[in-house]
Amino acid sequence: MSFRGLVIEQDVQAGRIQNHRAQAVDLPESFLDGSGGDAPVTVDVMYSGINYKDGLAIAGKPGVARTSPLIPGIDLVGRVSRSDDPRFTPGEAVVLTGGGIGESAHGGLATRARVSGDYLVALPEGMSARQAAAVGTAGFTAMLSILALEREGIRPEQGPVIVTGASGGVGSVAIAVLSRLGYEVVAATGRGESEADYLHALGAREILDRRELTGPGAVLQERRWAAGVDTAGSNTLVNLLAQTRDEGVVTACGLAQGPDLPGSVMPFILRGVTLVGINSVTASRDLRQRTWKRLAEDLSSELLEKMTSEISLEHVPARAEEILQGQVRGRTVVSLET
Repeated sequence: MSFRGLVIEQDVQAGRIQNHRAQAVDLPESFLDGSGGDAPVTVDVMYSGINYKDGLAIAGKPGVARTSPLIPGIDLVGRVSRSDDPRFTPGEAVVLTGGGIGESAHGGLATRARVSGDYLVALPEGMSARQAAAVGTAGFTAMLSILALEREGIRPEQGPVIVTGASGGVGSVAIAVLSRLGYEVVAATGRGESEADYLHALGAREILDRRELTGPGAVLQERRWAAGVDTAGSNTLVNLLAQTRDEGVVTACGLAQGPDLPGSVMPFILRGVTLVGINSVTASRDLRQRTWKRLAEDLSSELLEKMTSEISLEHVPARAEEILQGQVRGRTVVSLET
């Protein structure tokens, strides 16, 4: 029984990617053999999505796709068609983000997937399959960041929370949820003129030009933020830390500017600032279930729809390039229902 999927094929020689190809093709069921480990779960995929990481893999950038051939896609939402894992039964609606799919194992950009149940969770009550795909890894990561801020004691009355990469997937969901929870949100973006209305509609009180954060700065700067959610890394994260108020908290969940951290320990030892790393890939099933429950409760379905666009599998490579060029706002859902 065949299915359709996007397949990446490439050669890696001396650390360099050569002969990269990414195209939608018909595939035999045997293409999935070996996926999912000892107790695989086969899922008829309804929706997937495209994240920045997917864009890198599909465009042939190094560091994401670790095997070839590979079906990319670090998100999937669908229904179980077969399960060797007793935790899941045929007909059950499920969602998976991360867990190595789309990197070292076949992912969600296909009409069928075979995955491990270790990172698979039931579709949260009150959320549709399309909505869960719109949330995807980006929204899941945003909610993990918000849970971290809450865990560290950050409350709305303590002051503004800055969100970088504001018009992207993580940023959009973070703004929408933080605003709904009563936080004063400042959105840092390089597209303020074109995206101001969009960001204000999500709940941002103020728009900040990201150029104020991207260059080298003093190790300690004016105290501005009670907390921050950073998707950029590099100088942007360093400047956020330098501008965070005493006992403030910043989460690091992306590296759009770079993976380096060219800063100082001064914010940590003189202001007691906390830097929390966010790992969405191998989060435990318990944390996943709690995070999805909060997303179903705290993310407005109306705002989620405002930040979501939908495309077909054949349009994925073009959209991946647009994401890498910073030309896409919010979230992209890929419809895989046949």
